[in-house]
Parts: sequence; C-alpha cells; structure tokens
Amino acid sequence: MAGTIEFYDTTLRDGTQAENFNLSVDDKIRITKQLDKIGIDFIEGGWPGSSPLAVEYFEKMKDIELRHARLTAFGSTRHFQNPPDRDPNLQALLAAETPAITIFGKSWDIHVHDALRIELEDNLQIIEDSLTYLRPRVKHLIYDAEHFFDGFKKNREYCLATLGRALIGGAETLVLCDTNGGTLPHEIPPIIERVKQFLEEQGSTARIGIHPHNDSETAVANALIGVSMGAGQVQGTINGYGERCGNGNLTSIIPAVIFKMGLEAEVGKKIDKLYSTSRLINELANLPHNRYQPYVGESAFAHKGGIHVSAVQRNPLTYEHIEPEKVGNVRRILISDQAGKSNVLHKAKKYGLNLDADDPAMVSIIKELKDLENQGYQYEGAEASFELLMRRAMGMDLNFFTFEGFRVMNHKYRMDKPPLTEATIRLYVDSREVHTASMGDGPVNALDRAMRKALTRFYPSLEEMELIDYKVRVLSGEHGTQAKVRVLVESRDNTSQWGTVGVSINIIEASWQALTDAINYKLMKDKQADA
Repeated sequence: MAGTIEFYDTTLRDGTQAENFNLSVDDKIRITKQLDKIGIDFIEGGWPGSSPLAVEYFEKMKDIELRHARLTAFGSTRHFQNPPDRDPNLQALLAAETPAITIFGKSWDIHVHDALRIELEDNLQIIEDSLTYLRPRVKHLIYDAEHFFDGFKKNREYCLATLGRALIGGAETLVLCDTNGGTLPHEIPPIIERVKQFLEEQGSTARIGIHPHNDSETAVANALIGVSMGAGQVQGTINGYGERCGNGNLTSIIPAVIFKMGLEAEVGKKIDKLYSTSRLINELANLPHNRYQPYVGESAFAHKGGIHVSAVQRNPLTYEHIEPEKVGNVRRILISDQAGKSNVLHKAKKYGLNLDADDPAMVSIIKELKDLENQGYQYEGAEASFELLMRRAMGMDLNFFTFEGFRVMNHKYRMDKPPLTEATIRLYVDSREVHTASMGDGPVNALDRAMRKALTRFYPSLEEMELIDYKVRVLSGEHGTQAKVRVLVESRDNTSQWGTVGVSINIIEASWQALTDAINYKLMKDKQADA
C-alpha cells in the first residue's frame, strides 16, 4: 500500500463532460483556487486549444499563483501524421505553460485499429515520441493509459507494451484508466499486481495511478482497491461528475483514504473543507445538491426519530461511521432544534462575531435559517447573505437604505429588435427620498443600474462594485412557470468578491433580494474598514 497519496482532480475537464454540467471561465478559476486551498495535488484545467474558453482559462491562470496544487494541461498523443514539434495538440499543451502535463494514449488494441486506424507498432511509437518530446519541456509528466483495464483483459502483452513506451518517454506516473467504467472490484488486484511486476522488470520507480469511471457503480471501490494495491495517485472529480455515469467521486474517496485506510495526503490537512467544497461546485455548476451523498450530503449524518436519535445523542458512534465535523458536515437531529448550532458557531467565528451556543440570538438565527431553507434558500455559494442574516439577528444596524418600491418594464416594440427594458426605483437614505430610473440590458441589469444610480450619491464606493455572475435555478418544476426560483449573484470590488441569494416565485423579486444583499454587504464592509 502506498504511503503518501496524490489526489488529482479532473472536475474542470472530465467533470464538465457530464450532462448539464457547465462552468464559466471565472467559475473554473474559483474552483481551481478552492481545490488548491484544500490541498489537491494536481488540478487538471482542461484540454488547451479545444475551445476558446479553454484557451482563456489557461491564459488567466498564468497570472494566478497556486500555493500547493500543480495546474495540469491535458491532451492526447501526437497525430500519426505529425512529428511532435509540429503537432498542434502538443504545441497547445506547451503553450498553456503549466507545471504538469497529462497525456493519454491508447492501451486497447481495438482502439488502435478502429479509432486511430493505425498499426499496433505505430501506436507504440506515437506514445514514446510524444512523451519524449514533452519530457524536457515540463516539470511533471503524467501518462493516462486510456481503456487500460479493458485492453489488459483482451491483450495484456500489448497493453503492458504501451506502458513500457510511456516509461521510455519519461512518464513519472502511469495512470491506469477504466475509461468505460465496466471493471468490477475483484478484477483490479491481479491486474495491478501484474503492472507492479512489469515495473520491477523494467527497473522503473514510476508511480501507479488509477482513474476509474462509475458506469458499474464501482468507481469509488475500484479507486480504494487500487490504493490498497499500491496506486499512489487517484484521479477523480468532486461529487463524481463526469461523462455518462460519472467519475470516481473524490468526496467519498478522500475521506476513505484518510480516515479508513490511515494514509497521508496533503488534502488530509484541510479535509474539513470537503463539505463546503462539494457544495460550492454544485452551486457554481447550478446543479442541485445530492442530499444522500456519503460524507458531504445533507442527509449523510441526519437522524430522524426513535431509537436512532436516542442512541446518537448518547453516543454518536452508534449510528455514525465517522464524526461529521471531520469533513466539515454537521450532525442533524431532525426533530431537535439543536441541528445546525455547530455550523452557525463556526460561521460566527469566521465572520468575527461574538456568539456562543447559549446566546438568545442563536435561537433566532437557527429559526430564521430553517424557515428560509424551507423556502428554498441555500447559502453555500452566498455566504455574504448568510453573514447579513446573522448580523441582523444579533441586532446589528445594517439599515443603509430603505426600499419603498420598484417597477421593471419590458417594451417589445419590434419583433426583430431586443426589447427595451427600464427599471424605476424609490428608496430612502435616512429621511431623504430618492426616485430614479435606468435603462438596462434586461430587467436584472436595469434594476441593478437603477439601484446604483439611486445610492451612489450617498455611497460613492459603490462605483467600484460590479456584478460578475448571475445564476437562476428552478427549485420545483411541477408548477411550470409558477415554480419558485433561486437567484445567486456574485459581486466584487477592488479587494474581494462575495455571493448573495434571493428566492421567490418572481424572478425579478428574487434578483432584487440578491442585489440588495450584495449592496448591503459592500456597504457593511466599507463601514467596518472605516471604523
């Protein structure tokens, strides 16, 4: 069994191949920073040159310094007709200027014949040539052996030969991929054992990695068995996102490796951030949380009534396999008002608020939080709204302005032209009434502009604030166009960025709630800075 395990995250590449999973460049950068923060060792940013968005991401990342993780560019071996120095794919990988490159090649002879349509020896040559060309030009070189387990079962000698050529080319890690996700756990040990024997025969100290897919619902099990057999690197995605049925779920694999197998990894030092990381990525991808997900699901440590609750209150070990706080989750006693206290206290400390468990404000915060969550509010991607909620419950003055009303009008005057949109707003700052209007590119933009126009004369610092992201999620589809929606707004100024949330059956009202919180949070920050 390997000692220190490397975790390689491919959420930004393999994960985005999942149906309905989409991320903007700014989303990807935010996720990259979060993965670095929790100690992921390699972050696969995507396939350079595959799209303008991929090019933009890698260009922007050149100006961002990661504290631990090594950003990784992903691509294929050279095209058979191209020498390495004139192969567009290899050149795009180098142009990304990442400290690590992962390159994949064909391990299964059927893919060589039917997909590449070249001879078996030709495939061996392009693997060796591609890695040999990249090796002196990149610090870390990883080889993904695509379809390795299927290839091994059909033609093991050729499959091992592909690994041999990757070693000659200079790969430091050989990743065994179950690309189709059809391998079962009991098939993993003898195959890895043969690979280890092969490496010994070659006199190689290369690290073995494993990259499982979940088409047989065994990706997590296959990863853990791979680690138990000596794999030193695990590739997967947060929440298991990926093409078809997904990838190995790192939010399950990481705690199992750290807590159950007792192995060391950098991410083990920040594993209590796993829950928040899981939920952040769901929010940025605009996808619902899987409440039943192990370790990080809302129901993972939830107990409801009867014998279970009684036993857990005496000794949590009776019905919990680990302490929820270890992964940043919380125990939830569904019939008790105690649920959520530890989480609120954690947030209070983070926000610099003087709050203890017996504070009367705690009851108010918990009650309001539960009421709002029942309405559809979620705060994982909107911590600014949650901080404002806590401060109001604690009696802190956040009345920078008072709304009296707003109106948004869309005028579709020609079918071949976009509608004209105007927002009118009336509010008070202290006792001074402001009544103003603004045009905009759509109702939310018009409302945002009208609010800024009304308030900037009193609070000039709002000029440096901008809205950088806007997401809408339908919370319940059975009501059709009457469904409730949740709006998530991301804002920033010259020093920081923050998220706010609003919920309503009216998308404009939900947007107004989120925009109002965004402005209040900005003004609160400024007031604190001036104090």
